[in-house]
Amino acid sequence: EIGMGLTGFGVFFLFFGMILFFDKALLAIGNVLFVAGLSFVIGLERTFRFFFQKHKMKATGFFLGGVLIVLIGWPLIGMILEIYGFFLLFRGFFPVVVGFIRRVPVLGSLLNLPGISSLVDKVGESNNMV
Repeated sequence: EIGMGLTGFGVFFLFFGMILFFDKALLAIGNVLFVAGLSFVIGLERTFRFFFQKHKMKATGFFLGGVLIVLIGWPLIGMILEIYGFFLLFRGFFPVVVGFIRRVPVLGSLLNLPGISSLVDKVGESNNMV
């Protein structure tokens, strides 16, 4: 429960920091809360194993490098690196998320709109496992 709360607050602070034109303090707090919450949710050892798998080192470098750059004080560059690393790290989860969202009544019909459907199909067809 604590981990979910920390992760939720981390996502909120990251989102709010981006809305407020990449506010350094909010993004830094959001990053710290998100990583701490992830560690609480899945455990320290599993978090370490997830981030430092051999085939995910590039993604981990971009993600944690982006976090470090945000903490140093360059929020725009750090968030760009962090978002790229996030997509590389979690791309194995995207097909599962897309499949779940397609079963939700209102969101599923939105994902089937002509322009959005092709984009969602590309995201959902990833063959990379976590």
